[in-house]
Amino acid sequence: MKVLLHICCAPCVIYPLKVLRAEGHELYGFFYNPNIHPYTEFKKRRECLEEYAVTQGLRVASEVGYDMEEFLRKVVGSEDDRCAMCYEMRLRKTAQAAKDAGLDAFTSTLLYSRYQKHELIVQIANVVAAEVGVKFLYRDFRDGWQEGQAESREIGMYRQKHCGCIYSEKERFMKAGDLSKAVIEG
Repeated sequence: MKVLLHICCAPCVIYPLKVLRAEGHELYGFFYNPNIHPYTEFKKRRECLEEYAVTQGLRVASEVGYDMEEFLRKVVGSEDDRCAMCYEMRLRKTAQAAKDAGLDAFTSTLLYSRYQKHELIVQIANVVAAEVGVKFLYRDFRDGWQEGQAESREIGMYRQKHCGCIYSEKERFMKAGDLSKAVIEG
């Protein structure tokens, strides 16, 4: 099958790329991640992916621009559901791009991460596939987590510390209670 692979970052594409190619699929990459903030982080991840893609002979398309405002408009006020909204936004754009390009299916490297909400991603991808009219190719790539991570370290790939959104960054770097402490100088 001709498959459009949504890619969140270069380290997460290593293992899924191997699996899908071993299955004989013709792969095309798609980088659409308006959740990534700030822009410098978005740019680092995109550039790292572009460099890796060249070494792997993978054609990767990126959505033109940086649609962070659209992501924020969707999640502000609904932060508890932000992951579902983010997955839906990215998977819908990928599915539509696959359909527009005449490809057979779409999938995502989000299915590789042990830190993402795997079952939620699958549920949303199936709904999006039915609505857009293109097949969702499901694979559980998590069993290759260690292999992909080890390879990304070996080749010196840029490795981020959070999913990309400002909420995740806050949760990752702020300790519980840090926000409630105030220092008053007299």
